[in-house]
Amino acid sequence: METKLRKDVEDKFKWRLEDMYATDEEWEKSYSTVEKNKYNLEKYKGKLNNAEDILAFLKENAEYDCEISKLYVYARMRKDQDVSVTKYQEMTDKIDNLAVELGSIYSFVKVELSANSKEFLEDLSNRLEFADFDYELKEIARFKDRTLGDGEEKLLAEVKSFSDMFHDAFEMFDNADVKFEPFVDSEGNTVHLSHGLYGVYLQSDDREDRRKAFESMFGAYKGMINTVATLYSGNVKKNVFFAKARKYEGALQMAMDGENVTPTVYGKLVECIDEALPLLHNYMEYRRQKLGYEQLHMYDLHTAIFECKIDNTDYDEAKKIVKEGLKPLGEEYARLLDTAFDQGWIDVYENKGKRSGAYSWGSYGTHPYVLLNYNGTIHDVFTIAHELGHAMHSYYSNLNQPYSKAGYEIFVAEVASTVNETLLVKSLLKTAEGEDKKYLLSYLLDMFRTTVFRQTQFAEFEAKAHEMAQKGEALTPQSLSDVYYRLNQKYYGEGKVVQDDLIRYEWARIPHFYRSFYVYKYATGLISAVCIADDILTKGQSAVDDYKKFLSAGGSMPPVEILKLAGVDLTTDEPYKKAMKVFEETLNQLKQA
Repeated sequence: METKLRKDVEDKFKWRLEDMYATDEEWEKSYSTVEKNKYNLEKYKGKLNNAEDILAFLKENAEYDCEISKLYVYARMRKDQDVSVTKYQEMTDKIDNLAVELGSIYSFVKVELSANSKEFLEDLSNRLEFADFDYELKEIARFKDRTLGDGEEKLLAEVKSFSDMFHDAFEMFDNADVKFEPFVDSEGNTVHLSHGLYGVYLQSDDREDRRKAFESMFGAYKGMINTVATLYSGNVKKNVFFAKARKYEGALQMAMDGENVTPTVYGKLVECIDEALPLLHNYMEYRRQKLGYEQLHMYDLHTAIFECKIDNTDYDEAKKIVKEGLKPLGEEYARLLDTAFDQGWIDVYENKGKRSGAYSWGSYGTHPYVLLNYNGTIHDVFTIAHELGHAMHSYYSNLNQPYSKAGYEIFVAEVASTVNETLLVKSLLKTAEGEDKKYLLSYLLDMFRTTVFRQTQFAEFEAKAHEMAQKGEALTPQSLSDVYYRLNQKYYGEGKVVQDDLIRYEWARIPHFYRSFYVYKYATGLISAVCIADDILTKGQSAVDDYKKFLSAGGSMPPVEILKLAGVDLTTDEPYKKAMKVFEETLNQLKQA
């Protein structure tokens, strides 16, 4: 069936961006005002050293920044609904360019605010009139010891401007230059592999197709391993350099300090997941038995072991399924879901030129939005729940926090979305039978495998690579691949899964490694979400009330403290062990189903 043009999609299935700006002309008018006033805040230059001027600046800057954000979101979302529309490409470019210009104009702000004493900044943060900016001021005070002199800061800024090119170079290689060896699949098709097709073939029922795709993918990275190792080594050394310049003990501490998360969380994650690896090994053995193989290979981990029959679900039915699954969150949450479904929050179906995938986004002062490309699969139903989790997190944060404290850190960004997915799968399991029940149980187990175990394996690799660099050890293709191979043996169990030699090069295709110490947040996010969902289902309203405190906190506190509002303390063993207990119970259920 041919994909529809945007104009042929019914309005009830489109998001209502008019809730931000009634017309494009209104956007242009707002843009012109913002552009005209771009130098207005320069009047504070040289004055951010007294309470009166600092407060005036913070208030005016928040109002100005909020409107810029709204302009950007509107332009980008208009572009995403149909990338072929030139007007929206131009609008996006205009606001992009203005944002870069503003960054240069107001570069004095951080330097001047940081020049104040910690005692003065902390005193301001405790004053009632600064309540909207208290956490921002505390963060400036916290980073003061890491802030260098004006000349040194300018030098580091210059270094950063080109040292981030390791990421850019890898992205160019990975998206444009990497060449995969073609292969002929089981249906006689010559396959020119891509990253997208690799995922499709790894889920194939045909084992030979999976093997050929695996060898084509990792063979390409093996062939370019010297280049990739040089890029990654450069990226790691860059991190070590900045950590030393900022007087951190290491790159891990620097990365976590950026979000005000104690490194204890990283250590607890690795320690507790290492202890739980026998559970993963048991799941691998169960998977091997169900697939009927003498040995399990790395390319056998993504194919379904049970057939899913919960597909071809129309959108109205999907809404009912999601609402039923999220019923434990209470009547208020249910009303908000109805509002999202009925009042233009969601762009549902694919159309020509529409951005692929799914996301939730929005701007302060208007409701959140969700972009989907709904096709009726069970995965699409889970995607609705997932993205609405993001949307509700933003809704509650924006409702309860001023603009300056509404935005939340990436560390907690995936928690609400995964709470929704967990509640949904638990709901579906209540009535599912036979193959459908087994599929859902295996779906939940694979959420753990890919998001907790796999991402923690990645996190261990990153930590080891940076430790090697900090000790002055060489990061060579051999040393990096050996580290990864040993970790893979540990995680999947020697004798449980064949350690195909090409898997040693998997690290070389992970783009997130160029956003260092990012992947662990996927693992802590799911662990937190599983604990919260379990509390909601067992404790009821008191847990829902605590969860809403978490949703409403935005970025008003350190993210570890925000999670504590929902009953999750990631500095202790409890959440990790609780999540692993859920994994173990799910595996036992599957074995008995």
